[in-house]
Amino acid sequence: MKIVIAPDSFKGSLTALEASLAMERGIKKALPKAETVLVPVADGGEGTMDSLVAATNGRKVEVTVMGPMLDSVQAAYGILGDQETCVIEMASASGLILIEPEERNPLFATTYGTGELIKKAMDDGYRKFILAIGGSATNDGGIGMLQALGMKLLDSDDNSVGYGGAKLASIVEIDEQDFDPRIATCEFLIASDVQNPLIGPNGASYVFGPQKGATNVMVEFLDIQLSAWADLVESKKGIRLHDKPGAGAAGGIGGAFQAFFPARTKRGIDIIVEYTKLKEKLRDTGCVFTGEGQIDFQTASGKTPMGVAEEAKKQGIPVFVLSGSIGKGIEELYQHGITSVHSIVSAPITLQEAIERGAEFLESAAEQVMRTYLASFQK
Repeated sequence: MKIVIAPDSFKGSLTALEASLAMERGIKKALPKAETVLVPVADGGEGTMDSLVAATNGRKVEVTVMGPMLDSVQAAYGILGDQETCVIEMASASGLILIEPEERNPLFATTYGTGELIKKAMDDGYRKFILAIGGSATNDGGIGMLQALGMKLLDSDDNSVGYGGAKLASIVEIDEQDFDPRIATCEFLIASDVQNPLIGPNGASYVFGPQKGATNVMVEFLDIQLSAWADLVESKKGIRLHDKPGAGAAGGIGGAFQAFFPARTKRGIDIIVEYTKLKEKLRDTGCVFTGEGQIDFQTASGKTPMGVAEEAKKQGIPVFVLSGSIGKGIEELYQHGITSVHSIVSAPITLQEAIERGAEFLESAAEQVMRTYLASFQK
């Protein structure tokens, strides 16, 4: 039997590849002669670059950039196998993974390093980009990225406003004179499944700010800052970001791409499905194993298990989802191709132990699900 194994990472515990290998070990305990096809995937967040680079036999280029809290970090961009397409993962330069939880502060976090990655890739000759913008630590509306690419954002004294979400309302002038002209000659495909507007109760600050370290007071303040920025962009560019779908992605960097770049947006999982050739790999497959750290109602918005299941459903292939934890609202998933959802943890356990023993638990769960599936064929 051919089995496709296509999980996302189990954040903090296993990369997508490590999760794939753990599932494979479990499956082969139940069915030693199984033909397994490993397709580590992502949905536009952390791991997207690695997934695309691996799928196309590409390579990575390391770059030292400014991190989200103005420190120096080692980031990277990927070159796909076509030697023309550059993949930039925002989390590599401006991500939550770069900051300890107690140090997260979206008032000051900047996207400057993401802009530096784009600039370095353009310096190296690339003009075709895939931008994976999940996992950001920022709420600065993308102004750091714009500044890194030459845009001057000035206050009432004609000085640069500096960095971070707290500076947005201080901007009174957008000077594009030195904004890198090469951007107009590039293609930017934004990998994101976020449709949130820039401001308001469903906007960047209220929905995503708390996970980036924002208190309730900070959330309200940041929303006011983004509103002022949106007002200025509308007066300058004639583009209303306030309630524009997707403008709130990654702390508002989605809006910066919409206003200042020749960019289009596509679900991250759809990009991964295309470049990994998942559709072709699913042919003649008996079943599919996928998963990620948390499965809940948000999974249906385009996260990895949902995207994998949608493709498998087209070919009538059962899909088993393995997850570190199962939240509310998973009932909807069964309408979209997911056959069943399984927690890999079978007894009360601390989060730290679950993280440390993730591979062991995932292997065991995959074996048990596979044995159950095989039993359905017995007379």
